[in-house]
Amino acid sequence: MEYITQFLEESRVARIILVAVILTISVLVINKLVKKFFLHSSFIEERKEKTIESMIRSLTKYTATIGFILYIVSQFVENFGSVLAGAGVAGIIIGFGAQSLIRDILAGMFLIYEKQLHQGDFITINNTFNGTVEEIGLRSLKIREWSGKLLTISNGEIKQIQNYNIDRMRVIERVVVSYREDPDHVWSVLEKACENINEEFNDFLKKDHTHSIVEPFQLFGLTSLNANFRGYEYTIIGLVDDQYYWTASKETRRILAKTLFAEKITLAEERLLVESE
Repeated sequence: MEYITQFLEESRVARIILVAVILTISVLVINKLVKKFFLHSSFIEERKEKTIESMIRSLTKYTATIGFILYIVSQFVENFGSVLAGAGVAGIIIGFGAQSLIRDILAGMFLIYEKQLHQGDFITINNTFNGTVEEIGLRSLKIREWSGKLLTISNGEIKQIQNYNIDRMRVIERVVVSYREDPDHVWSVLEKACENINEEFNDFLKKDHTHSIVEPFQLFGLTSLNANFRGYEYTIIGLVDDQYYWTASKETRRILAKTLFAEKITLAEERLLVESE
């Protein structure tokens, strides 16, 4: 034992390797304990648990990495403690040109603090990228696009987020029918379709704390008399739970199509008139 202690005191490389092993094991143990804790807890919803777990995993990784780098430097710089205290940690980081790293980390902290997104949310970033949040880190955000590609974007580059999973979403479907259709008949048919949607997909609708429906599917009204110079436009709306939004949108279109087809209502279509001399 004394030999090992003496060897560690004399060998810098051995000490560095030992510290690296200890930090690696510590990170693995912390992440495993956090995962096990959330696995057996139910006081917050699953999406928030995954978000916090992802953030802690990122925090432990960066803390261990930065601590390891500082430890290596201390092995080769005399009076490193005095140098660190005199220069300040911020001065050292800025000296290494890591301003962008600080910006990314601060942006990541605000993303979590302001509850702008959670792991598993479907989002649009900067009106350009669409996908499901797979990992939220201190420095970057990873989203899985519909095609399966994994997009990694620095937190500091995120300027705008559209989140489709914040408590509630409104399904909005527009139907444009031919001018030849009777408006009263179309109105009654669409109201019937809304009743069918509410009956078949009651579980999708957003409900308040008393389990009362906040806004059922309904015919909002005739929203255009001349939609794109093709016909009358009717709009159907309904407030649903965010986790059912995509399914509710698809099923709403399906029922509307079936109802219009059964009632033989003609949708508007492009027409080209050619006059000959």
